[in-house]
Amino acid sequence: MSETIKLRLYVLFEIVLLAAAVATALLTSRADDWQPLHLVGFLFVLTAVGQRLTVPLVKGNLTGAFIALVLAMSLLGPAPALALGVSVIVASSLQRRLPWELALNNIVTLATYPVVGALIARALLSDVHNPHNAAATRGVSFALIVFGVFMVALVVNFGLIALHFRVTEGRSIIRQTRELFIPFLPGETAAAALAATLAVAYTNLGFSVLLGAVLVLVIFQRLTRALLRSEERADQLEARSIHLASLQLGVLTTLVETLALRDRTTARHAAAVARYARELAEEVGCSEAEQELVHTAGLLHDIGKFALPDHILHSKLLSDEDWTVVRRHPQDGATLVGRLDGYGDVAEAILYHHEHMDGSGYPAGLIGNEIPLASRIVAVCSTYDTLTARESYRSAMTPQDAMSELRRVAGSQLDAELVMKFVAMLQRKGPVALAQGDDADFEAELAFGRRARALAQPSVES
Repeated sequence: MSETIKLRLYVLFEIVLLAAAVATALLTSRADDWQPLHLVGFLFVLTAVGQRLTVPLVKGNLTGAFIALVLAMSLLGPAPALALGVSVIVASSLQRRLPWELALNNIVTLATYPVVGALIARALLSDVHNPHNAAATRGVSFALIVFGVFMVALVVNFGLIALHFRVTEGRSIIRQTRELFIPFLPGETAAAALAATLAVAYTNLGFSVLLGAVLVLVIFQRLTRALLRSEERADQLEARSIHLASLQLGVLTTLVETLALRDRTTARHAAAVARYARELAEEVGCSEAEQELVHTAGLLHDIGKFALPDHILHSKLLSDEDWTVVRRHPQDGATLVGRLDGYGDVAEAILYHHEHMDGSGYPAGLIGNEIPLASRIVAVCSTYDTLTARESYRSAMTPQDAMSELRRVAGSQLDAELVMKFVAMLQRKGPVALAQGDDADFEAELAFGRRARALAQPSVES
């Protein structure tokens, strides 16, 4: 069957369905369905402005128009419910200048589900305005019936719309159900509960309570929208802050990568120290956040060397004047990193990673526990890697000799307890298995740079 014939048959089906809905409404219409007039007028107005009376929910919106139509189905009858739905959708379609096939589908849908819902309500409730039927319209059963009418109308409404897009655009009904119906079902359930509450309030307490409830809904809508606007502004501010921090971190990453291009030795050393430092931090019981801090400090601890001239950076033998320049790298590195929001603790760890436990280090001559724990961890790891590195300015030591050297300077240069933990960790796990020498992967350790760029990307797109 060609697409043209299929579309024509579907249009014929819609016309027949529309005619059936109108005929059913007319044949079942009663004069009492249009009473009281103030309720009919109120529901007409509520249906007309209902699309604007929308309260955003977690999933979907709570829309006044659908609630008004369900109240018309439950409190009036098929004819008024159809008249309200069709009159409003015709006006809306003309205003929005919808394509004729979509406008026809809207009219058929807004004629069909109000009649279906109203017939169910009439079969279960009869006349809600009949004084002899008062007991049946004031209890939980009445609320459950209105709730059920809402859900049936919702399913019919979605089914007719989904069928239209299946025929005209080939969209799978199952996929539409999964993507458009099920995710919004919690919000629609809340709307159904509200419709049932309003219906019970009307039958028990009268029209004034229904009017008051809708006014409360209007006020709630305004407050909710104001809250959402406030949260949206907060989200935008947070996104901008993340974007700014990511840009700052990106600049810092670029400096580290540039330093790696100038001196691969420094890059390898930074990667090894970062990996050792995280392992040692975990060994001594640091939290995940503290381990991340120490890892980052290890990776960036020599970033101050970016400012060193090439003749110092690549020299195997340094003069006293050169050493004076080299000793400024902790301050220079801490200054660079300290300008990055939220990296104050990392900057502090970098600043003091050349301090000694006996106060003989630099730049501040701190003693013992005056030196931050992160700095002491980086110092142990940096010393070990420097001793065992082949590209060092001195002959490389074996891991066993380097551990002996660490023990020798423990308590004077390095934290004795950290040295003990570090050596025990190396002996248990094996120096090579951790990150020794060329096994250190600088690019892997520099993954924080890629995370920063990924974090910034959503803000750019938004």
